[in-house]
Amino acid sequence: MPKTSKVKKKVTKAKTKTVTKSKPKTISKTKEISKGPIKISKTYIPKETEKYMCEKHKVFFRMKLQEWKKELVRANNEALYNGSMDDNSISADIVDQASSYTDKNVEMKAINRQIKLISEIDKALARIREDTYGFCLDTAEPIGLKRLMARPVAKYTITAQEKHEKDEKVHADD
Repeated sequence: MPKTSKVKKKVTKAKTKTVTKSKPKTISKTKEISKGPIKISKTYIPKETEKYMCEKHKVFFRMKLQEWKKELVRANNEALYNGSMDDNSISADIVDQASSYTDKNVEMKAINRQIKLISEIDKALARIREDTYGFCLDTAEPIGLKRLMARPVAKYTITAQEKHEKDEKVHADD
């Protein structure tokens, strides 16, 4: 009798091992292998003849946005560091103090604009991940390669952008 109970335990262990093997892991690995990362040359420029927002286009714009973000962060860090070094507000001359204050104010406004731009870049990168990049948020129409090349963070077609700006102006006048 004790021998049969040992056999049953072995059988149940073997069954649990086969049950715990997960097929989804092997499926996802094959998908990753078949898909593979898309590589483009540094001189690649999206063409109108290619399918709109194909993987090459997404990789191109992702790289462009990431590089732009990196440059903005570096420039902001330099401006903040250099701005903290040039502290003339201790000067006895009131004109020098006013000039220094004005310069710092202009610098801070520029930095704030760049911080907002970095936020827009992050949103554009999120749209690339979500496969909605390159399509208007209002109409879902393609924004167009030329517009995206000029303004990679664009989220509206030119027509929709004009409408938004007109609406903003109307609300600003109220």
